Amino acid sequence: MNSYPAESAAPRPPRRRVHTRARILSAAAGLFLSAGYARTSIEDICTAAGYTRGAFYSNFATKEDLLLALFDEQAAERMAELERLAAVAGQLGPGERAQRLVEALLRVEEAETGWILLFLEFRLMAARTPGLAERVAAHDREVTAAMAVLLVRVLPELVPDGAAAEQAAEVVLAAREGLLARTAAGGPAAEQLLTSAAAVLAGLLG
Repeated sequence: MNSYPAESAAPRPPRRRVHTRARILSAAAGLFLSAGYARTSIEDICTAAGYTRGAFYSNFATKEDLLLALFDEQAAERMAELERLAAVAGQLGPGERAQRLVEALLRVEEAETGWILLFLEFRLMAARTPGLAERVAAHDREVTAAMAVLLVRVLPELVPDGAAAEQAAEVVLAAREGLLARTAAGGPAAEQLLTSAAAVLAGLLG
């Protein structure tokens, strides 16, 4: 993950700027989830947030920067959920820990569906834009590294070192994304696929 300078070397941004950034992120999230990334303009975001384009550009260089910041927030929230799961699963056997971890990764709450579709839209667009594709790849590497650290802590018997954990994290996250694309519409078939995938991935880990 990124390393950050000491607090004394990097003063916190003014509270007002933090508030402005948070409002822009919130407004953008609502628009992206309802209209999609491509159909939402910077002007739309500024209008929804109640700020000028100057306020936008003082916080984000591009619309892509803003969306990647939102994805970072979503990834951090998911990792926090998995950390809480790890804390309560410590007394379980490796197989059951693996099962719970995989189920938590693959389970999609209704509120998450919009984020899944948004990420898939952005990934497909980035695949046709070399510079953007590398930024998405960098985001993927950060999420994979965080997941690898968690796997070593939750399943030390099965993924005892960084190399094995990174490989396992890559496979689990790639499987998760593919499954979410297949199951975003929900329904019995989606439930069956999620159940089968969870069983197979948990078996591979545990």
